[in-house]
Amino acid sequence: MTDLPKQTQRKLGLVIDLDTCVGCHACVTACKGWNTENYGAPLSDKDAYGADPVGTFLNRIHSYEVQPEQGCAQTIHFPKSCLHCDDAPCVTVCPTGASYKRVEDGIVLVNEDHCIGCGLCAWACPYGAREMDQTAGVMKKCTLCVDRIYNQNLPEEDRVPACVRTCPAGARHFGDFSDPQSNVSQLIAERGSLNLMPEQNTKPVNQYLPPRPKDTWTDVDSTATTSTPVAQEPKGFLAWLDRTLDSL
Repeated sequence: MTDLPKQTQRKLGLVIDLDTCVGCHACVTACKGWNTENYGAPLSDKDAYGADPVGTFLNRIHSYEVQPEQGCAQTIHFPKSCLHCDDAPCVTVCPTGASYKRVEDGIVLVNEDHCIGCGLCAWACPYGAREMDQTAGVMKKCTLCVDRIYNQNLPEEDRVPACVRTCPAGARHFGDFSDPQSNVSQLIAERGSLNLMPEQNTKPVNQYLPPRPKDTWTDVDSTATTSTPVAQEPKGFLAWLDRTLDSL
């Protein structure tokens, strides 16, 4: 079993704006591409174009239609990946120590050389954020692109997770939650956040910004005239055109 650090020097993580996410799956594609080509063993796919495809993804998008108490129904796109919990149950159940939480930045990782593919971490994770790579025989999970964020060979604007760099809607934000002046801390302070399944006491680092209330039709007068005719009776050329069209 692996012990969790009592405290980490930093708390790197994501803030995801559910009000802004459009469900385009750009983050899913970027994550799959980057982690297949760079970190660790490639993320495998089996029978990708067949009748029963199986693939490994570290980030997935789930879409839901919700009905608020007031107003119209709306679609919420919910990106799901590892939340890098402070009290991560996937770490403490690992029998080989393959799953661990880093002291320097709080990122939860898997040492693939030590993983035996037992699946206990997947059972322990209440968010379903662990995936078994069927080809490699080991567990895979979001790494916050640890090979990008510390890579001095990359331009500074690229030293963020691939999903954050790719998001066209600007719905994903990366930063240090231990710094109250960081961008992610300020977003949480301004908008509040959703703590997923707080009854599990996992203390997830990643946070979600709730959707803003949408416009409603309750105050709209459906009988009101939306536009005023330019002229009651057409004149000149328009009058001739009107008579001609009527005769057809």
